Amino acid sequence: MTTKSITNFVGFAIAAGVAAGLAATPAVAQKQPMEKCYGVAKAGKNDCAAGPGTSCAGTSTRDYQGNAWKMVPKGSCTGIETPKGNGSLAPVER
Repeated sequence: MTTKSITNFVGFAIAAGVAAGLAATPAVAQKQPMEKCYGVAKAGKNDCAAGPGTSCAGTSTRDYQGNAWKMVPKGSCTGIETPKGNGSLAPVER
């Protein structure tokens, strides 16, 4: 095999690998619908809405705060279990 043949083969192999990787990623995984899930965020890890005295993202003051939410894959919120109960699609008292 010549150097040119090896270079062509390597280029083809890389291109084929990239194409196979893109084809193997389902469209659903590339852009999945999301929903707000209340009561599942750790302190300071919320996406927004953490109640009075807070400005927004990253401002929750305690773990699983009922009025702070995180974006989660649609349909998964109420199945998320925390030490204070399951996730909720609406703010909860905690």
